[in-house]
Amino acid sequence: MARDLRELFERERKEKRYAMKSGHAGRFQDRLEREFPKQNGKRSYFRLSVAASLVLALGLGIYWVSQTRKSNPDSNTTIVDVETRTANSVGISLGDLSPDLKKIEDYYVANINLQLSALEFDTSTKTLVDGYMERLAELDQEYERLNTELNTLGPNDDIIAALIKNLQLRLQLLQRLKTKLNQLKSSKNEQKSSYSI
Repeated sequence: MARDLRELFERERKEKRYAMKSGHAGRFQDRLEREFPKQNGKRSYFRLSVAASLVLALGLGIYWVSQTRKSNPDSNTTIVDVETRTANSVGISLGDLSPDLKKIEDYYVANINLQLSALEFDTSTKTLVDGYMERLAELDQEYERLNTELNTLGPNDDIIAALIKNLQLRLQLLQRLKTKLNQLKSSKNEQKSSYSI
């Protein structure tokens, strides 16, 4: 009586043919549509277009602000402006000689401009600031003279060292000015506090 179950199941499957009722596929499709309605594709595209518009508007706004700042530089806060000097002059500058010298020049120019932008002074310290600004203007003229000499004589170690020293002096001068302004500010605050006591 040992029969193979596989043969038994295979024979039964051949004898009985199962068929679905007519319209079963249509009813199943209708039920699927009721349970899971199609999403409106326009809605997702609307959200995507709104996000793209916002990104575009933000990008254009940033571009406009950066262009406005470039076209309207504040002449009071810029003592060192390498870009306009190199654009106006035909010759070479310190930054054109090597990438290392360009890094050094950019470092000092950025720090000088940073120190200038951080200065806080009022009418009582205006004479002190004006004196320092005159000295900075003299150093800037000296830098221009050294740059002209660099173009006429060609690059040499003495001129390069003098240009770097000039930038260092300007940065040190601004740091001293900032220290003096802070000292004056703290002494004024001490005087005010002593008067109030």
